[in-house]
Amino acid sequence: MKFVTWNVNGLRAARKKGFDDFFHQVDADIFAIQETKMQEDQKEFDFNGYHEYWNSAEKKGYSGTLIYTKKEPMKIVYGIDGLGYNDEGRIITLEYDNFYFVNTYVPNAQPELARLDYRMEFEDKFRDYLTRLDKVKPVILCGDLNVAHQEIDLKNPKSNEKNPGFTIEERTKFQALLDAGFTDSYRYLYPDTVKYTWWSYRFNARTNNAGWRIDYFVVSNRIQDKIKEVKLLNEIEGSDHCPVEIDLDIV
Repeated sequence: MKFVTWNVNGLRAARKKGFDDFFHQVDADIFAIQETKMQEDQKEFDFNGYHEYWNSAEKKGYSGTLIYTKKEPMKIVYGIDGLGYNDEGRIITLEYDNFYFVNTYVPNAQPELARLDYRMEFEDKFRDYLTRLDKVKPVILCGDLNVAHQEIDLKNPKSNEKNPGFTIEERTKFQALLDAGFTDSYRYLYPDTVKYTWWSYRFNARTNNAGWRIDYFVVSNRIQDKIKEVKLLNEIEGSDHCPVEIDLDIV
């Protein structure tokens, strides 16, 4: 199966920059989106052949997640256990026969780490949720996790050590998730490759490839052998993030 994740930084804006063409071209079995920045009732478009599941933030023009899937799931859960973080539309889980698929937009710690405590609480609750799912069946987690795990995952690690996305607190929480029985799929296949998924709009960062790898597919350890390929699709524009694609030998 082919899965794609993409933080589009506003779905309506991305559609004006080629999103639809990419969506049809990639032909994913499941396509996960973060930062829709819209409500479902604001949409004036459909993608034939897909079921769609929205979790929009209460605040209009902010956050939000969305999943398009060719195969209808057995069950859909919004937030953590149907409750936590739905006010910001941060999590959608689809249950299938052989796996859970989880799309998330992890909260940013914000300038001066104003929201770091909120972020730490989210990390702990979300990890607990994922490990509970993992006890039932394998998990495929994707999304903008808002953390560069290691120095290899961003262009300028030394100058960013205390900045949102590369604090020791955030990196430690990501490691705790891996230690709980999960695999960073891209690093599993490409342990030494330097490639990014997000670039600031400032300072010609994308042109200079001064980026960060903060968008992931993370899978349960017991299905890591089913990872066939992971691609960071740097050539696809339309957002300050690029899409990530994973091909898994799973049905």
